[in-house]
Amino acid sequence: MTSGRVNPQFRLEDQGIVGPGHVYYNLTEPALIEAALKRGEGTLGKGGAFLVTTGKFTGRSPKDKHVVKTESVANTIWWDNNAAMTPEGFNTLYEDMLSHMQGKDLYVQDLVGGADPKHAIDVRFIQELAWHNLFIRHMMRRPAREDLDTFTADFTVINCPSFKADPERHNCRSETVIAMNFDRKLILIGGTEYAGENKKSIFTLLNYLLPEKGIMPMHCSANHATGNPVDTAIFFGLSGTGKTTLSADPDRVLIGDDEHGWSDRGTFNFEGGCYAKTIHLSPEAEPEIYATTHQFGTVIENMISDPETFELDFEDDSLTANMRCAYPLHYISNASQSGLGGHPKNIIMLTCDAFGVLPPIARLTPGQAMYHFLSGFTSKVAGTERGVTEPEPTFSTCFGAPFMPRRPEVYGKLLRDKIATHGATCWLVNTGWTGGAYGTGSRMPIKATRSLLTAALNGSLAGADYRKDAYFGFEVPIDVEGVPSLLLEPRKTWDDKTAYDTQAEMLVHMFANNFEQYVPYIDDDVKAAALG
Repeated sequence: MTSGRVNPQFRLEDQGIVGPGHVYYNLTEPALIEAALKRGEGTLGKGGAFLVTTGKFTGRSPKDKHVVKTESVANTIWWDNNAAMTPEGFNTLYEDMLSHMQGKDLYVQDLVGGADPKHAIDVRFIQELAWHNLFIRHMMRRPAREDLDTFTADFTVINCPSFKADPERHNCRSETVIAMNFDRKLILIGGTEYAGENKKSIFTLLNYLLPEKGIMPMHCSANHATGNPVDTAIFFGLSGTGKTTLSADPDRVLIGDDEHGWSDRGTFNFEGGCYAKTIHLSPEAEPEIYATTHQFGTVIENMISDPETFELDFEDDSLTANMRCAYPLHYISNASQSGLGGHPKNIIMLTCDAFGVLPPIARLTPGQAMYHFLSGFTSKVAGTERGVTEPEPTFSTCFGAPFMPRRPEVYGKLLRDKIATHGATCWLVNTGWTGGAYGTGSRMPIKATRSLLTAALNGSLAGADYRKDAYFGFEVPIDVEGVPSLLLEPRKTWDDKTAYDTQAEMLVHMFANNFEQYVPYIDDDVKAAALG
């Protein structure tokens, strides 16, 4: 057994793992890359990036996520959104997975979820693949090396991709399984090599634990003004809406790109790295993120490269449109070292509207903000989940339904209370289509989106003239410097105005039909927003 630095009181046998091969504790990036190369898990790319493919699964498997239904969580889990697993099924799954892992080399990382030490949790990852260990070392926050000597895990994640679950035996849906047991403080992942399951399991965990402490967990990116953490902005949005791209603003400090909490002390990042989509990535549009794809240790997932030069092809989506890179946050030059910010001054809700109806930016009242937060309208983009091959309109409550273990109203009320206590201006930003729906129109120009966000964040939009949208009732600026006025009024970008009206009316009805499920739980101002 080979060991790196670890709490000497920790034994794998105490976790139930008996008879493993070599066990490697808290290896750093060079050692993990060396191990992964020896095992044939991937290829060394330009600049020392590590190139991997994830096999059958190139995206998350949300339908294969399960929460163990024990007495302690039976009345607090949103069971309509989270598949239940029996304790007996989980126990058998655990025993079978540990048996399967006997004799296998294992890689262990002791890491932290949460930049605010007051609210952080310590998580131990036990993984079959060395490159998964590298990935999660990027994505989570690292304790000081000397703190590993006393590290004690609050939760443990065991990930064994080569293990195939038995739906009948393990009370799950398929051979792929992500099972969370709050009583045993265990998360089991099997049957998928897609690395994103590792990080999203911790997000789901924090989404359950933090509301009990009055903390709002958020599927959002965040940044703050240079030299002024009080001027913080958060960007809600599902994968593919632009959270990572738009928060990586060279004129602002990046707090994080995906997962944050909002406590009575301000905003804090859950993670220590970024997991960015790389399709169509260019050095002109996104120089900081592009540069990470050629830096040592960056994990490059499911990208095609030249077999001789190892040049990455950012246009070839033959493996998946969900190709990604994972890198530590400090690879971004203007990233926050602390992962901390103030109470959000601006809240941006990003949506990718495949119908081409919504304007590129709109200002929301508090009631409208809650309406759009609970609605979580966007379009799933190709490759993000299994089976999604083109933009698919969807309503994902709180802009993150797959990761929400509690009912949406819990998060909605937390957000409402935070806004009421600390004040914030809320914006809806459409990064989807304009000039027509998907297949007819074109994707919203990122240059225009950046100009609109800059105007919102620097306060210049506060004094702009606005029109009231005829369909959704929110306010849309009439003129913004650097943005074509035509773009601000979507109907005018369509050749067929009648077709736009038909599409807009259909979208309004889709919103209303989806929102009926929340009406019994919301206040009058939100109901008024729902009614337009």
